[in-house]
Amino acid sequence: MNKKLGLSSKIIIALDVSTRESALSLVEKLPEAEVFKIGLKLFTAEGPSLLRELHTAGKRIFLDLKLHDIPNTVSGAVEMAVRHEVAMMTLHASGGKEMLAEAVKTAAQAAKDTGRSRPLLLAVTVLTSLQDAQLKEIGFQADTAEQVLKLARLSRETGVDGIVCSPLELDLIRREFPSDFLIVTPGIRPLWAAAQDQKRIMTPAQAQAKGADYIVIGRPVIKAASPQKAFQKISEELYSPESGSNSKNSS
Repeated sequence: MNKKLGLSSKIIIALDVSTRESALSLVEKLPEAEVFKIGLKLFTAEGPSLLRELHTAGKRIFLDLKLHDIPNTVSGAVEMAVRHEVAMMTLHASGGKEMLAEAVKTAAQAAKDTGRSRPLLLAVTVLTSLQDAQLKEIGFQADTAEQVLKLARLSRETGVDGIVCSPLELDLIRREFPSDFLIVTPGIRPLWAAAQDQKRIMTPAQAQAKGADYIVIGRPVIKAASPQKAFQKISEELYSPESGSNSKNSS
């Protein structure tokens, strides 16, 4: 495998736009990108039809709806995601063990029933917009790192494929869990991009070196004058010596 292409496949482009037309325009401008994230705003605006269009275009879909509901409701949503051939999707770890376990069970059964691939299930730990003070406001006594670790352990016990956490918790998670426990990392900002509303951030190269399996990048690419050049610049940054590109993550 071309190492640069292999590293580029670890970049998830967040389609943080409002319309189908804007989303598909970005997909067209980013031929080298393989994985695109559809979050709440875009999914609410355009619904499942956009999932089908991205799949038809040969792209992998990261459905980032952060499901958090009673187990039966989340289970139904996971089944529908399998039918829409989603490659990755998120659930809130704070939904609890029963909810997560039911999602894992349903994903496997739906994939078997439909003959489709099972999506990677990723448990969201603590949103990157939150810090210790905000966690205390909503009733959590643990600090950010402690809460992330607690929810990661819970997630691992239920059989989910990995977690979503900020890059600042990468060292902690990699020490605690084996390499087959995936880490998807938002809060990524290249050196040349502004932090905006993300508080716990890191550069792509730093996150890669610390063991992130996938990094999520939105505005630095989709708001760039040339999204393709921005994507290529980030790919080059991942390939830099700082990124630890000879680690397991470049295989």
